[in-house]
Amino acid sequence: MKFLAILFFLPLSIFGQAYTAGDETLKRMNEMPISYEEMEKLASLPLECVGKEYPNKLNQVLREASDLKSPKELHPIFYGCFDWHSACHGYWLLAKGMNAFPKSKLEKEVVALLNANLTADNVMKELEYFKPKLNQSFERTYGWAWLLKLHAELSNSKLNKKHKWTEKLQPLTDHIVKGYLEFLPKLVYPIRVGEHTNTAFGLTLAYEYATTVKDQELKEMIEKRAREFYLKDINCPISYEPSGFDFISPCLQEAHLMSKILTPTEFEKWMQQFMPFIFQEDFTLEPGKVLDRTDGKLVHLDGLNFSRAWGLYGIAKKVSKNKEQIQKVADQHIEASKEYVVGSDYMGSHWLASFMVYAVFEQE
Repeated sequence: MKFLAILFFLPLSIFGQAYTAGDETLKRMNEMPISYEEMEKLASLPLECVGKEYPNKLNQVLREASDLKSPKELHPIFYGCFDWHSACHGYWLLAKGMNAFPKSKLEKEVVALLNANLTADNVMKELEYFKPKLNQSFERTYGWAWLLKLHAELSNSKLNKKHKWTEKLQPLTDHIVKGYLEFLPKLVYPIRVGEHTNTAFGLTLAYEYATTVKDQELKEMIEKRAREFYLKDINCPISYEPSGFDFISPCLQEAHLMSKILTPTEFEKWMQQFMPFIFQEDFTLEPGKVLDRTDGKLVHLDGLNFSRAWGLYGIAKKVSKNKEQIQKVADQHIEASKEYVVGSDYMGSHWLASFMVYAVFEQE
C-alpha cells in the first residue's frame, strides 16, 4: 500500500501551480511516493543548513594547536548541518529531490548549490583532512556510508555528465571505498548499537553504492562480511529496543541489509529464524517516543521511527507472508514522527528530513 502517496499527493491542478512539467514528467511524478510540495518542504531544511556553519560538532582529534580551525576551513563542502555526516546526507536528500523532480524549481536550486560547493578544489581539501593517521577513521562508517550514498545519487542524475559532479567527488569517494576494503577484513565482530557506528547501516548504504556504480570488489566484500556477521543470527531481541538514544534499530537494520544481500528464498528462510514474530498476523511494534525535541540525543527516537520504517519496507518487499501487516507497522512509524521534521528544533531539523525521505523511497 502506498500510504505516503495517499497522504502527500495533491491534485495535479493544484500541483501544477508550483511545478510545471511535460506529460512524461507528470507521469513519473504520479509514481513518486512523495509529492513535489512535500519534497520541497523537506529539502528546504538542508538547503538552509548546508551553509550554516554554527552550531557545529566537529568530532575532531587534534594533533597540535594548528589543527584548530573553523568548520568551513576544515570541511569546505560538508561544514554545515551541525556535523560532517549530516551535511553529507543533507546533500544526498537534495540530489534525491533533484532527480525525482526534474525541471523543477528545486532542481535549479540544487544544481546551483552543487556547482558552487562541489568543486575539485573543495573535494581535495575534504580529502586532505582524512590523510593524517589520527583522522583516518573519521566518520567510520556512518559518514562514509552517506558520502557513498551521495555519490550514487549524483551518478543517477541525467545532469551529472554535464556538470561532472561524480568526477569531482571521485577522489574522496575512492578514499572512502579504500577505507571500507581495508577496514572490513579487520572487523572481527559487527557493531550492533543503535547509533552511528552500527555496522549493518554502514554496510547497507555502501552496498547500495557498490550496486549502483558496479563496484564489484566492494560489493563482494560486503556480501562476504554480511554473511559472516549475520547469517547465523537467531531470535533478535527486538523487545530490548529501543535504547534511549537510538536512531537505528539493531534488529531491523540488520534485516534491511540482509534483504539486499540474500535472495528472496534465502531471506525468508533466514527471517524465520532471525525475527519469526514478524510473520504473526498480529505483529505490532510501538513507535519510539520523544518527550523533548530540543535535546539532540532524545530526538534520535524520531529518526528511529523512520529507520524502522525503511527496515520494515525492505523486509516486506522480500517476503511472501504478512506483507500488509509489516507495511502497516512501517506506516505507523512514519506517521508517528512525520509532523516533527519541518519546523522542528535544529537538533532534529538538521538531519531528520534525510531519514524521512530515505524511508519514503524504500516503499518503492
